[in-house]
Amino acid sequence: MDLTDLDLARALLIADKDATLVAVRDDEIITCTEHGIKPLLAWVRDGRDLTGFSVADKVVGKAPALLYAVLGPDAVFSPVMSWTGRAVLLAAGIATSYDALVPHIQNHARDGQCPMDASVEGIWEPYEAAHVLAERARRLFSSPQLA
Repeated sequence: MDLTDLDLARALLIADKDATLVAVRDDEIITCTEHGIKPLLAWVRDGRDLTGFSVADKVVGKAPALLYAVLGPDAVFSPVMSWTGRAVLLAAGIATSYDALVPHIQNHARDGQCPMDASVEGIWEPYEAAHVLAERARRLFSSPQLA
């Protein structure tokens, strides 16, 4: 049986406990260890094109799904995917697979919704979402409370 790019991305994500995202296209493998949407925001900012890639991402809510809609991979797998994240990916023509489909992604304290997903709750246009998310991340990561 041939291993597909998505199978390989999924296997690598599971095997590497530090990996948060693995993208595979043929012999090209990209592994990220940063948490959250930072790597996706950087790729959008840099004009990265993920056409032809299959991606395995630890958690996919609406925010990362909107960024994937800009980046354009062929497929996205996640152990945990939200309903709206899946809807965004499917609307963008991106194949989805997941282990668990959940109503929403929780924040780290598990007492509410992921703040990045909350910031794009009423937004469905991927490029508008990328702008809003970049601004939200800039404010969040430059906050004195987080320093």
